[in-house]
Amino acid sequence: MVGEAQTRPGDGPPREPLTPTEGGGLAGAAEVPAVLDAASALDPAVRAGQAAAAAAVAAGDGVARDGTTGGPADVPHADLTAAAFFDVDNTMMVGASIFHFARGLAARKFFTTADLAGFAWQQLKFRVGGRETSYSTTTGRDTALSFVAGRAVAEIVELGEEIYDELMADRIWTGTRALAQMHLDAGQRVWLVTATPVELALIIARRLGLTGALGTVAESVDGHYTGRLVGDILHGPAKAHAVRALAVSEGLDLRRCTAYSDSVNDVPMLSAVGTAVAVNPDSELRDVAKDRGWQIRDFRTGRRAARIGVPSVLGAGAVAGAVAAGLARRKR
Repeated sequence: MVGEAQTRPGDGPPREPLTPTEGGGLAGAAEVPAVLDAASALDPAVRAGQAAAAAAVAAGDGVARDGTTGGPADVPHADLTAAAFFDVDNTMMVGASIFHFARGLAARKFFTTADLAGFAWQQLKFRVGGRETSYSTTTGRDTALSFVAGRAVAEIVELGEEIYDELMADRIWTGTRALAQMHLDAGQRVWLVTATPVELALIIARRLGLTGALGTVAESVDGHYTGRLVGDILHGPAKAHAVRALAVSEGLDLRRCTAYSDSVNDVPMLSAVGTAVAVNPDSELRDVAKDRGWQIRDFRTGRRAARIGVPSVLGAGAVAGAVAAGLARRKR
């Protein structure tokens, strides 16, 4: 397997930025609220999964399908019933993507370094504790993304493009990127599945030449964020719901699909497909993988693995919520 060296930006030719619609969300995503009407009474995790799947389909059914780089459109005999799903934080990327995004926003004076420090402290507590707490399903849900409330979707997308180049491109695990390319070369579609906002997730997917992304969907009205989520953060069981909803929409056979993650919190998603792979796994996921006979791929070396620290494995609610809570305090 490929070692731990990281890739540089530019795995594929540069693309045009994602275009927000006048009504909010990414280009082609205006239909998403209508798709979710039937799910309005469902559990927040189910709504989050359905929202993520709807957004992924509406965003173009394949970020990489414009013919400029790898993906199903460029493979002669595309395998349309099999796909791969990759977690982002500490699986595809070193650290938490939302933390890197927050760093970029802090550099642009969206909030202070003290707020960012508080955010990092929440991550550190999660890392040491090794487990999500009720914070991720209460405070995290209620305050997540409040820092973009009132901001134009177009502005956040543009900033996401800049911040990816500045702080994320150099943090892609080459080994995991190679696994994704293996699926693309086999004619399969590849989606990221992450708690990070879908706009940022789609930027990462596009830059890596992947098919698309399932991410947390933030509500927007007239092209501006309200600070609320559609359903919940895309985390834990919500990821599994998103994968299943996308499979129905895209005609995938989940028994032929593969999922990759570093976290025990993603066991629901890993269990939803025919092949599960633990990548840079936390100790609990490593134990589960061994018990269930799942593959394990670790692109870290001893000292590097010990130094991952903060940012590290995504504590979805703790991460998003801590940033949002800090920003909410600043607004007051």
